[in-house]
Amino acid sequence: FGAGKMFLPQVVKSARVMKQAVAYLEPFMEAEKAGKPREQAGRILMATVKGDVHDIGKNIVGVVLQCNNYEVIDLGVMVPADRILDEAKAHNVDIIGLSGLITPSLDEMVFVAREMERRGFDIPLLIGGATTSRTHTAVKIEPAYRRGSTTYVVDASRAVGVVSGLLSKTERAKNEAATRDEYIRIREQYARGQEVKARTSIAEARKNPVAIDWTAPRPAAPSFKGVRAFEAWDLADLADHIDWTPFFASWELIGRYPHILEDEIVGEATKDLFKDAQAMLKRIVEEKWFTAKGVVGFWPANAVGDDIVVFEDEARTIEIARFHTLRQQIAKSNGKPNAALSDFVSPSGEDWIGAFAVTTGHGELEASKRFKDAGDDYSAIMAAALADRLAEAFAERLHKEVRTTLWGYAPDEAATIQDLIEEKYQGIRPAPGYPAQPDHTEKATLFRLLQAEANAGMALTESFAMTPPASVSGLYFGHPQSHYFGVGKIDRDQVEDYAARKGWDLETAERWLAPILNYDPGAAEREAAA
Repeated sequence: FGAGKMFLPQVVKSARVMKQAVAYLEPFMEAEKAGKPREQAGRILMATVKGDVHDIGKNIVGVVLQCNNYEVIDLGVMVPADRILDEAKAHNVDIIGLSGLITPSLDEMVFVAREMERRGFDIPLLIGGATTSRTHTAVKIEPAYRRGSTTYVVDASRAVGVVSGLLSKTERAKNEAATRDEYIRIREQYARGQEVKARTSIAEARKNPVAIDWTAPRPAAPSFKGVRAFEAWDLADLADHIDWTPFFASWELIGRYPHILEDEIVGEATKDLFKDAQAMLKRIVEEKWFTAKGVVGFWPANAVGDDIVVFEDEARTIEIARFHTLRQQIAKSNGKPNAALSDFVSPSGEDWIGAFAVTTGHGELEASKRFKDAGDDYSAIMAAALADRLAEAFAERLHKEVRTTLWGYAPDEAATIQDLIEEKYQGIRPAPGYPAQPDHTEKATLFRLLQAEANAGMALTESFAMTPPASVSGLYFGHPQSHYFGVGKIDRDQVEDYAARKGWDLETAERWLAPILNYDPGAAEREAAA
């Protein structure tokens, strides 16, 4: 597996046979050894950090480690730092592994690292998850934990090599020193990169918005105002709208579907995985393992600066919500704008905004647990991965319904499934926490407007992760010039302005916007302390 001659689905599938065989043999082995504890290559504690509910990647890594005779203590999801460290002490573990998907998890990992330092830990710390990176680990996490080592694990195929190197009596010191030296170089490179990119003030950036002629015709009013819930969308319909490329990526098989099925290296493994996925998907649809619930809403709206004001009715006299957007501050040339999502909503007159929240996660955890209890991690992970894909398909399918019927600004659209995947249609559905609006806290306003808990059984954690895990939400913009973009790094002047608009103090704004800050908010304090 580590040499690239075997692929992740094959490893996890074979782990199913191994675990079921070991479960059968264990009573006999224990009797033979007269209660002598089973020898393990090492004991590893793994957890998805507080506020985060995503664990597919963590579960895969856990299975791979178990295949290599490591004992894995998996604390699950939304685990506070104190519990992680208390359990690590109680079980006398050799390594702690942290996982997370949403960007607030990055800060929580830094906090766990600081707590490990404060409480005197010296065991290795592993970092993994979709939003994590070698750079973030080097710049933010590793400096917080100096008593022990911190290592970023890019994917499951590297996990065993990293763990064995860190637990080797002869190789550990050398491996940890090499990682520290590498992270010093990354920090130096990161610091140089921060200095080069020129940015403009927020005042100047606002003078360079996306240029839209608001006297021209704009999307018509939606077919209804307010919210509409969907109790159980047809799973067969959603299955037809699945984008399979990210599904294969979640199993570390990288390539575009359907071409990946014919890839000379991973093609055979991909075909086997796809066959198993289709068989399980058929059962999910026929036996209704999951319930697809969703809610969509439309309201009159106008832009006020970088905010989008949402009104109760078309008289536009009573404000019921306000979405706060962020603007690109990188210096632009050749007439390119400094975009913000508010640019796509008219500052006056009749304009609208939409929002949605969908989930296919009702039933997912129960299905995964049934498989786990039977020692079938392969099917448990498959069920969770398919729930995620169905949720994304639900978002895609509902957006199509919005464009053609519910909002109806593109009634004659004839997009194919591939056109939908390639976003060849009018309008966008950006989500809070993603590049066009990196602030996850905006989900609170969205969920309140949609009454997402009552209408779709969806909720937010303290870090604004959505539950159930297989969930998607976002805003609808219908203007033909609306497009996706990344805000990128922002400077203190915009953070101060944003904090004032949100009613926050500066420290709170810096905490939630930490991944996109173009400055180090703690630098002055550290310099003063030094």
